Amino acid sequence: MAEEEDLEATPSSSPEYKPLPSSNQDRNDAVLISRRRFIISIFLISFASIIIYIFWPSDPRIKIVRVKISHVHVHRRLVPTIDMTLLVTLQVTNADVYSFDFTALDVAVDYRGKTLGHVSSDGGHVTAFGSSLLEAETELDGVTVFADVIHLIHDLAKGSVEFDTVTETNGKLGVFFFRFPLKAKIACGIMVDTVNQTISRQSCRPV
Repeated sequence: MAEEEDLEATPSSSPEYKPLPSSNQDRNDAVLISRRRFIISIFLISFASIIIYIFWPSDPRIKIVRVKISHVHVHRRLVPTIDMTLLVTLQVTNADVYSFDFTALDVAVDYRGKTLGHVSSDGGHVTAFGSSLLEAETELDGVTVFADVIHLIHDLAKGSVEFDTVTETNGKLGVFFFRFPLKAKIACGIMVDTVNQTISRQSCRPV
């Protein structure tokens, strides 16, 4: 009987061991989700930056491609003066995805720090990613530029004249059905070869 009681008191088997669930898998899933969100955020920011870069309006680029000096006449009076005609050819380039309409264009021409005159032109139209050539002419009568007129006469005779120009244009940028005002202003130093009427040197900067 004692042996039977001992057998009944002894459990037939040990209780089943169940380990606690591990949190490593949850942690790995959270890390993967965070990485995916980070990659998506970087992609969206990069995509938005590219869109803004493409569609953000920029100023038109203006370049003087030719300056022609003609009808030069020197008046040898008590104070020497010069009459001459300036024909300026400009190239207006539009790097935007929108068209550009400029209403006016003005070129101030200086020699040795003194203003000779202004070359003005009417407006025009430049297509998206396009360029347009524009010619503007002015007659400069009785130019004295004080003592520097002697240097100007000498440079004209030598066949090479250095001018300083400031070109300014006003216009409107066409964005779908809207129009936004746009201005561009650039200062250039140019060396004009009066023999073949070309620009031998040019350096420009926005102002």
